[in-house]
Amino acid sequence: MTDVNFETLLDEKLIGDSPKMQQLRMLVKFAGRCNSSIMITGPSGSGKEVVAEAIHTISERGTAPNITVNCGALPEQLIESELFGHEKGSFTGAVNQHVGLFEQANRGTIFLDEIGDMPINMQVKLLRVLETRVVNRVGGSQNLPINVRVIAATHKNLGEAIQNKSFREDLFYRLCVVPIEVPALHEHLEDIPQLVAHFLKNQDNRNPLPIFTAEALGAMQSYSWPGNVRELRNVVERAAVFFSGKQVLAGDIAMLVQSDITRSIHNVATKSQDNQTSPAFNVLPTPSFESQETNVIDLNAHLQNEERRIIMNALDKSHGVVSRAARSINIKRTTLIDKMRKHNIDWHISNNDNMSMAV
Repeated sequence: MTDVNFETLLDEKLIGDSPKMQQLRMLVKFAGRCNSSIMITGPSGSGKEVVAEAIHTISERGTAPNITVNCGALPEQLIESELFGHEKGSFTGAVNQHVGLFEQANRGTIFLDEIGDMPINMQVKLLRVLETRVVNRVGGSQNLPINVRVIAATHKNLGEAIQNKSFREDLFYRLCVVPIEVPALHEHLEDIPQLVAHFLKNQDNRNPLPIFTAEALGAMQSYSWPGNVRELRNVVERAAVFFSGKQVLAGDIAMLVQSDITRSIHNVATKSQDNQTSPAFNVLPTPSFESQETNVIDLNAHLQNEERRIIMNALDKSHGVVSRAARSINIKRTTLIDKMRKHNIDWHISNNDNMSMAV
């Protein structure tokens, strides 16, 4: 693959021209040209699997299999069989021979996602395979040579895991020959317009796409995106549903960002700071943006106020009939009651489901 093709492919997979993304593309380019094991780190939702796929695609193994394994999703009692295979009759339920994922990835790449979740006993067996480049199926006696490029990824702090004895230090150094760190989205907010355009391009084109105004993109660049690129993609997909063929304004971003979890995390971290203890994570400044309706808005507070306003309006239009109000805003009756409690909307429900409110 020529350098020109390299650049074009990487531009298509790793979106953005920020310094962080330029540095990431440079690391991926070098990683694609070598055959060493790679450790990709970064927060959840930042695009570690995309980086692994890009490395495989531009490498000499690009036409060979690329097998992805979620180490945290495999049952502990089956993980050895899944990775290395088993022979017929080797254990209860082994009615057929099974070719393991390492064998399936022969001459290609195996991507061990969330390697930090791999059980410690399996780490020993994985280390042996990486050192010998030989697998032995469960219940088998034949050593099977493999030619596999290993890429691992994790959002965990493996340094702490090594100290806690939940991750082997020798395995870490065997995997981390080439380290690549994927930045969180809040570290390259300037790439959001390009990312939004990329996600819009991949939407179902049977319906008109939403149009994000410059003010809306500016609002998005002021948010901390705790869910990273995955959260941004979800917001774009949500906009495609609710704003098909329409403009998305700055004030609409608050509605598109579903941040109940974000708000809870922020509250826990704030309490931790108030008690002068070290928070479990970094807390970013409260996001704010310009709106056509108001001046500066606290995004999380605005979302709460907007939800409360919608509920009050629905209750008013339904004359206090809870089930009718719930149907009008497309939620369950029980969910509406829970949200009323959350927003301190006092009510009394009679037998006919009418209610009187005290706000």
